[in-house]
Amino acid sequence: MANRPAEVVREYGPFPGVEQVNGVSYDGKDVWFATGDQLVALEPKDGTLGRSLAVPSHAGTAFDGRHFFQIAEAHIQKIDPATGRVVSTIPAPGGGGDAGLTWAEGTLWVGQYRDRKIHQIDPETGKVLRTIESNRFVTGVTWVDGELWHATWEGDESELRHVDPRTGEVIDTLEMPTGAHVSGLESNGNDLFYCGGGKSGKVRAVRRPRR
Repeated sequence: MANRPAEVVREYGPFPGVEQVNGVSYDGKDVWFATGDQLVALEPKDGTLGRSLAVPSHAGTAFDGRHFFQIAEAHIQKIDPATGRVVSTIPAPGGGGDAGLTWAEGTLWVGQYRDRKIHQIDPETGKVLRTIESNRFVTGVTWVDGELWHATWEGDESELRHVDPRTGEVIDTLEMPTGAHVSGLESNGNDLFYCGGGKSGKVRAVRRPRR
């Protein structure tokens, strides 16, 4: 297992009126982050905020190319990004103990925080298709180039972990600076991870290691 410090290449925020970042996603252009009562677009090149969607946003956020998926307490809502309208709702596998959400392989992947699990679920029904065990709290999850990564946050420490999607074995670990907590994780599909910063109200860009 490789263990190395995370390279934080940029910090965004804190932003006026944003007390907490609960989840992050990326639509190919903007980073979107969940604040509790709205999803907010962040332009990653210049750090400016764009439009927002007034939707409950209590934990992880995902984007499938057409819709957002947003954890709202014990449910996952499918949202029209043009209007903010909730298209459908499915139960979250953790029943309110969920943290972290991403889209991959035509399915949703959900972190179950204190139970230290990652679930692959059917986006139409919420049925659990597969479960991966972790030995740390799960606070974010993302896929990039066939790699499954998840974020941890315990005490004052956070990590980004590349894990084997079949066994949960840790392959690579990026240690965040002390106090740089991670609440939500998403890849830009290339060289960066975007990390929600919890109560700091920040979003951080972290360099993805080259293979």
